[in-house]
Amino acid sequence: MIILIVCMVIVGAGLLRRVQVFEEFIEGARQGISTVVRLFPYILAMIIAVNLLQASGLLRLIEQSMGVLAEHVGMPKEVVPLAILRPLTGSGSLVVAQGILSTYGPDSFVGMVASAIQGSSDTTLYVITVYFGAIGVKKIRHSLLVGLLSDLVTVGAALLLTHHLYN
Repeated sequence: MIILIVCMVIVGAGLLRRVQVFEEFIEGARQGISTVVRLFPYILAMIIAVNLLQASGLLRLIEQSMGVLAEHVGMPKEVVPLAILRPLTGSGSLVVAQGILSTYGPDSFVGMVASAIQGSSDTTLYVITVYFGAIGVKKIRHSLLVGLLSDLVTVGAALLLTHHLYN
């Protein structure tokens, strides 16, 4: 109902200002289609890269090797896949988080760490791919480094805060 009201207000305001609402809508849709066409190769490349990581077993190998290191710093090894996937894919990390919550429960330490990571981080590589691809930025080195560093800090902060709040 709210969406309908907002749309009616927009159309009404356009009519009051004597804007040709339908023509502007069509022009916006045309620009939207060109944006989708421009972004498609970047999104496709991202999807293929994530699927290759998973299908090759490289992601599982990284998870296993990092699990040992994670336990030394007090991080449950069960959330390592989430910490790895979160910068790559929102839907993939959501599936991992859902699996953790259904296995360990939302009130467990593992569930709270997973929830903190899922809720406080972003899909850095996806964001860089889509947004930078949309505006044509080719040199992403520094942005990628800062984004991945912020993901690492987010995981550390989620772990520290959960340790503090859980204990």
